Amino acid sequence: MLFTLKKYIGGMLLPLPLLLLLMGIGLALVWFTRYQKSGKALMSAGWLALVLISLQPVADGMLRPIEQTYPTWRGTQQVKYIVVLGGGYTWNDTWAPSSNLINNSLPRLTEAVRLWRLNPGAKMIFTGAAAVTNPVSTAEAGARVAETLGIPRSDIMTLDTAKDTEEEAAAVKQAIGETPFLLVTSASHLPRAMIFFRHAGLNPLPAPANQLAIDSPLNPWERIIPSPVWLMHSDRVGYETLGRVWQWLKGSSGDPRHE
Repeated sequence: MLFTLKKYIGGMLLPLPLLLLLMGIGLALVWFTRYQKSGKALMSAGWLALVLISLQPVADGMLRPIEQTYPTWRGTQQVKYIVVLGGGYTWNDTWAPSSNLINNSLPRLTEAVRLWRLNPGAKMIFTGAAAVTNPVSTAEAGARVAETLGIPRSDIMTLDTAKDTEEEAAAVKQAIGETPFLLVTSASHLPRAMIFFRHAGLNPLPAPANQLAIDSPLNPWERIIPSPVWLMHSDRVGYETLGRVWQWLKGSSGDPRHE
């Protein structure tokens, strides 16, 4: 119950739902009350904020500091385990297998495959429970796609009971103890994930994937025209910021790089 409530409340506090709610209140004030100036002010503020966070310089300017916490893994340290955290997914047997890994999940998997090839004999561990109406778990979906990319099932483990990152850390600890491992997740999620995993007494090596904030060249119009792509980047900032606030409230907000 608490998990579901957290998802609903957290979802409504993300940039797009929050700004739509703000503009909706503004519209209601304009149409149904005498507070015309307040309604117009809310609508104008919501519209302006939505435009700004849909622009590449603004969205990536906010996201970049989070993603740059840990660099792409180039280390030579050999590991026995590569942990891939669960993300968005579905399961439809008629689709190309990789199409079932939505948004952040496929880049995480492809980075994990690269790291697996650099660590002969390593086990790939997928985490994540099943969505409410899906008989296939997040972990199992990742494992099935990994098999289609050449990873033997004998080199794959699934931990399919954890519903969030904190529970994923607990499941990994139970499975492999304090053995060092590569922790693969989205670059924006990795700082928060590292805190949870270190707080659980584990020894993760940070391996970011799915970097989104762009430093390389873009066409000029891509930087000045609002786009849902950049809005999604702003959404990641909101999501991770809310996650860090929740982490702080629960008392596990230490910085693992300084331990």
